[in-house]
Amino acid sequence: MNKKLEELFSYVFITIGALMASFSVACILIPNDAIDYGTAGIAIIVHKLSGINLSVCVAFVFLPFLIAGLLTLGRQFGIKMILGSVVYTVGLELFEEIPFELNTEHFLAVVFGGAILGAGLSLILKNGGCIDGSEIFANIVLKKISDKTGKNFSMTYLLVGFNACVYIAVFILINRSAALMSLLVYVVATSIINHMTDHFEAIKQVTIITKQPDELIRAIKEELNKTCTMMDSRGAIAGDNKTLICYVNYFELPKMKDIISRNKGTFSTVSTIDEILR
Repeated sequence: MNKKLEELFSYVFITIGALMASFSVACILIPNDAIDYGTAGIAIIVHKLSGINLSVCVAFVFLPFLIAGLLTLGRQFGIKMILGSVVYTVGLELFEEIPFELNTEHFLAVVFGGAILGAGLSLILKNGGCIDGSEIFANIVLKKISDKTGKNFSMTYLLVGFNACVYIAVFILINRSAALMSLLVYVVATSIINHMTDHFEAIKQVTIITKQPDELIRAIKEELNKTCTMMDSRGAIAGDNKTLICYVNYFELPKMKDIISRNKGTFSTVSTIDEILR
C-alpha cells in the first residue's frame, strides 16, 4: 500500500512540476523575450519564426524523443515522461490565454521565471519523470556507449553542448537580447535543479550491503545491463556481509531502487560521483 501511495504521489508531483514549468514559459519567459532550454527551446524558436501555435510546436518537437525514451528507457519511465510532456503541452495552451504581467524589470522577471522553471523540472526529475528531450537524448547516447564499452560517463557535456547549439540558434535566428536572457534562464534553472536533485546529470554510485548478493547481481545485470564490484565486509552486529558497488545514471536510479526493494535485508546508499578514473 505504501509503495502504491508513493507511486501515486509521484504522478501528482510530476503534474504539478509540469504545470509550474509551462506557467513559467508561457506567462513569464516568452513575454520577457526569453525562452526555455533543451528541446522546449527548439520548439519555441520554431514558434517564433513560423507563427505556428506554441503547444503544437512543442508536441511536434517532443514526439520523437518521447517515442525513443519509451522504447529504450522502460515502460514506467515512459509513462511518467509522457504524463509530464502532455501536461506541459496542455499547460502552455491554457496559460497562453491567461492575462499575467509582472510589473518589474526584464532581468528580474527572467530570474523569477527561471527559478519557477527549475523548481518545476526538479519536481519532475525527483519523481522519476522527464519532459526535456535533450536529457532523454543524452541518456540514450550514454546508455548505448555504456552497453558497448562497459564505461560510465556523465551527461553534463552532452547537455551543455546541446543547449549551446540552441542558444547559438537563438542568437542567429532571433536576436542577441533573447539569447542572453535565455542563457540567464538556463543558469538559474539548472542551479536550482542541481541543488534539488544533487546534480542529476552526474554519475551515481550505489553501495549495497547484503548477505545474499547473488539475486541482486543477477537482477542488476539482466535489468540494467550493469555489473558490480563485490567486496567482503563485516558489520559489528550483523557479522559477515558482501558490499556491492554499482554505477548508474540518474534515470537508471529508480530501477536500481526497485531492484533493491525486492531484495530484503539490504542496506544501501547513493552518492554523486564527479569523475571515474581508469
